[in-house]
Amino acid sequence: MAFLRNQEVPVGDGKTLFEPDAILISALDADGVLNFEVRRGEVVLCAGDRIESIGPKASMNLEPEVVQVRLPERILIPGTINAHNHSFQSLLRGVADDQPFLVWRDEALYKYAPHLGNEGIYTGALLAFAEMALMGVTTVCDFFYVHGKGIETDLAVRQAAADVGIRLVLARTFYDWDGAPECFRESPEQALENFESLLQEFRDDSTASTLPAPHSPHGASDKMIQIAVDAAKRHNLPWHLHLAEEPFELEEILERTGKTPVGFLEDIGCVDERMCIVHGVHLPQKDIEALGARKAGVLHCPSSNMFLGDGAAPLVQMLQSGMNAALGSDGGCSNNRVSVFEEMRMASLLQKVIAQDGGAFDAEQAFDLGTRGGAQLCNIDAGRLEAGKLADFVAIDLNDLSLYPDVHLLRSIVYALQPSAITDVFVGGKATVRNRRLARIQESEVRARVRETAQAIGLQAV
Repeated sequence: MAFLRNQEVPVGDGKTLFEPDAILISALDADGVLNFEVRRGEVVLCAGDRIESIGPKASMNLEPEVVQVRLPERILIPGTINAHNHSFQSLLRGVADDQPFLVWRDEALYKYAPHLGNEGIYTGALLAFAEMALMGVTTVCDFFYVHGKGIETDLAVRQAAADVGIRLVLARTFYDWDGAPECFRESPEQALENFESLLQEFRDDSTASTLPAPHSPHGASDKMIQIAVDAAKRHNLPWHLHLAEEPFELEEILERTGKTPVGFLEDIGCVDERMCIVHGVHLPQKDIEALGARKAGVLHCPSSNMFLGDGAAPLVQMLQSGMNAALGSDGGCSNNRVSVFEEMRMASLLQKVIAQDGGAFDAEQAFDLGTRGGAQLCNIDAGRLEAGKLADFVAIDLNDLSLYPDVHLLRSIVYALQPSAITDVFVGGKATVRNRRLARIQESEVRARVRETAQAIGLQAV
């Protein structure tokens, strides 16, 4: 299998000083309220892949060998975290748009996934991650279920992330429903063995990690879910699970068990504080309250829920119940965009529509879910510009027209920002995007690979 040549960048090997015009700082006050502050005249000093200190340059004792990265007329903000994605699906963009959910699933995912192989998986991930990087994503959680045999496809995804320079959390799926393509399926024993192998493989990787992800109550048997949850407990990891995306899922669970989705999971001992549900569009209120009591998480994908006609998740009620939340784009063919800034905007607007109240969900909440919230639910020590955190941040051009007039910068970032404003992206202190271009690989090479793969598997729209 031929991978692209990753071009190493010198920034980030020792100490690096980032000198923007402004920095966006967030912090919780004594009452637990999140506040944002734009600071000017301060710099960010990084040691290796972490932030060492933030403050005026004159207050820092800088060694001569410090690498200086000047970012004039830029503001540094925390990198966004795409908490739910299926990277291979970016290859299938446009194939089954504007179709009902089950037609979309069968004509896009089930039809083409078996023909991808390692090369196709790598290419799809390369496309997804390259586009995300240009959109200001520094970490992606890839809910990955095209397994084939062993962990070869998982490693192909990791290679694509490394080549682009994005941080990867591989939510390795536990999937055994016999109605799905064979390449999705493993026995519970195989799934556990392969997950444990992946844990070992990623043990010394500073930019890639993994967590268990039983696919869903319809995609994973009771035993499969239990094994995945037990693995999460043993390794002290969060675990992710699709839940209540479509009404048919609730009907199936009710018919089989006589329970609501969360009631069923409680019966099999699989509801805890590590649990992170994906979607939750159709959860009944008592299920939301049960999850809130445990401080469980929800990975909210508003654009995908709208694109597929799923409905609108009651995010405000979820947060009020005590649940934690993060934002995801979902797969590249169930949304067709991979920008977390877009999901911030959509999350806020959709909750305003549900409540018929323009004040129902504000820009600060949306930005927090796309940064700190994603870090929390994906087990990443990032999401804020703060000493000790991973040096994952984005530089935004303060002169971009989408940020004018300069009245309230954070609101403009959430509601008005255009991709043209994103100039530089750093992951672990190293450049992933520099001057609006990928720093590690050539976009032309990505395009060529995608064209070849699309032709090889006979992609066509339905």
